[in-house]
Amino acid sequence: MSTDPENPKSLMERCRAIRWIILDVDGVLTDGDITYAAVRGRTTTETEIKAFHVRDGSGLKLWHGAGFHSAIITGRSSPIVSHRAEELGVSRVFQGASDKMPSLLTLVQENGIATSAVCYVGDDEPDVPLLGTVGLAVAVADACPSARAVAHYVTTASGGRGAVREVIERILRCQGKMPNAAG
Repeated sequence: MSTDPENPKSLMERCRAIRWIILDVDGVLTDGDITYAAVRGRTTTETEIKAFHVRDGSGLKLWHGAGFHSAIITGRSSPIVSHRAEELGVSRVFQGASDKMPSLLTLVQENGIATSAVCYVGDDEPDVPLLGTVGLAVAVADACPSARAVAHYVTTASGGRGAVREVIERILRCQGKMPNAAG
């Protein structure tokens, strides 16, 4: 966990301020593997396969049930991401964002929120500028060193293995909004 000497907020203070959670996909909602399968028929087509962890999905449902919003900002584009986001009630999805900062700025402007009310969860170099901008910067356990270095919190779970659920539970507990029955 890094500490910003100009803004020495505790992790609990940061968590209490969060109203939006923004997620990367590959390496955060998935384990980072990208699998292609060739499908033969009249023509051969290539299909991308992504695996999402069920606990991350149930965590997002807890998050939305507590009255909060979520978004995805990812450098790749995939109909699978749109489908999963819709399934989970993710408010906004930005795909094909090689530079993710404009997407973050659009989101905060459109929703009238301060970056201090945003948690961003990332794992790689394109996420570092966003991690340095938001109120709660989270890197997954297997994130690259530069992402972990700027994070306020590094998860114990790896990307695609329940890291998002871990972050959501931590924030909701700090806010006193974690349902007792959820585990």
